[in-house]
Amino acid sequence: MTNELLLTPGKLSLSALCRIYREPLVLRIDQSCKSRVDAAAEVVSRAAQGDAGVYGINTGFGKLASTRIPAEQTSQLQRNLILSHCCGVGDALPANIVRLIIVLKMLSLGRGASGVRWEVIEQLQTLLHIDLLPLIPAQGSVGASGDLAPLAHLTAAMIGEGDVHFQGRDMAAADALRLAKLEPLELGPKEGLGMINGTQVSTALALAGLFDAWSLAQTALITGALTTDALMGSTRPFRSEIHALRGLPGQIEAAFCLRTLLEDSAIRDSHRDDDERVQDPYSLRCQPQVMGACMDQFRQVAQMLEIEANAVTDNPIVVVEDGSILSGGNFHAEPVAFGADQCALAIAEIGSIAERRIATTVDPAQNFGLPAFMSPNPGLNSGFMVAEVTAAALMAENKQRAAPCSIDSTPTSANQEDHVSMACHAARRLTDMNHNLAHIVAIELLIATQAVEFRAPAKTSKHLQQVMQKVREQVVPLGDDRYLAGDIASVKQLVMKRNIIAELEQAGLLPRLKP
Repeated sequence: MTNELLLTPGKLSLSALCRIYREPLVLRIDQSCKSRVDAAAEVVSRAAQGDAGVYGINTGFGKLASTRIPAEQTSQLQRNLILSHCCGVGDALPANIVRLIIVLKMLSLGRGASGVRWEVIEQLQTLLHIDLLPLIPAQGSVGASGDLAPLAHLTAAMIGEGDVHFQGRDMAAADALRLAKLEPLELGPKEGLGMINGTQVSTALALAGLFDAWSLAQTALITGALTTDALMGSTRPFRSEIHALRGLPGQIEAAFCLRTLLEDSAIRDSHRDDDERVQDPYSLRCQPQVMGACMDQFRQVAQMLEIEANAVTDNPIVVVEDGSILSGGNFHAEPVAFGADQCALAIAEIGSIAERRIATTVDPAQNFGLPAFMSPNPGLNSGFMVAEVTAAALMAENKQRAAPCSIDSTPTSANQEDHVSMACHAARRLTDMNHNLAHIVAIELLIATQAVEFRAPAKTSKHLQQVMQKVREQVVPLGDDRYLAGDIASVKQLVMKRNIIAELEQAGLLPRLKP
């Protein structure tokens, strides 16, 4: 697969966005959009020279929109806007998120409805090409009017203000531009407003959260299958007839995946006929229903975010066809906030059902003949006792973080911006929730691997044996008690780097985010 990607505004696919998030790519804007961008910029230029007040072009902003600005001060107006809005706080966003933000801003401006000059898009593209990345504080946006503070920090770097990461170190943007032999951009009419009015930070964070959550859902299907075999669970609840009668696509796919992963398991065959148990706990039996519902949630969010990533979300909007400049509210990130809240619920639920499987596996009263806490010598040794406690703690933390952010509006800007989305931190929390979930899944993977080994000489399926081998390449079986934090960290890295799912996904055995 080529490492070059053409960015066509309005048409970039979800899979392309995922590649941008995960891979170092050479990114170029589609030149076919230039004529429309130029036409919109001409509309704005005429408005800036005209007598009529047009919001954000020859007026102040927000509550100051009634203040008229002379034509000769429109450039200063835009510069002042950027400097005054650089009020972000907190840690800088990761580099891959910043790249994704820049791409989303290029896509939005490239639609030719924002009124910026082509030079603005070119400078954004140059930042990507030379890997000069603005340091964007993570906190400070309420998700309307767009992600004002973080996008102001992005724009500040383009005009030689603020700080960036360049050539392996942090430095002043002005110094980085000099090193790169780039002239600071002088903003024209509406260009500062076009840069900071938009949902690109919220959307980038939501996309990152979605992509990682989907990979973790795939991994949780694998760990769930492994635990099912370790506990000698039944595969009858995964039969297609049950799920076809309900008809929900995610549930049908999750059941198919579990059946496929457990196919040819000798452990399963060993207890088909003489098993005294009638039904398994819900955390085993209802995996298709729970995981399928989560997958359907993620896919709904994915559909919305693919649209939002290609959308024009600033204000005012330029209609090239008739020269209108229209004030609206596309900067309001309510769809992204809702999507982030949906993802948070699904992430919490995947962790919840995984933690219940872990608890069942280490409990000698429920694990069908396995040793307590998966220790070969329980009593003298505690085995995975507190690993399960850690999983429970992370599960509880994710439940608390899953409370909806989108309903927590508060008025800002002297009540002019009186209802906001809170999309940015709604999306940003998904990163921490995914790390918590990755730890939970890693703990399940460690414990389920050890549990399946206790079922020897019977073996699990070939697919799951391959997964266990990846674990054992990093972590040896637990005998006497040892320091376990390093084991958990090693397997968590396997999970986050997608090593557990890569081969199975490539073989078509795992559900895909966009079927």
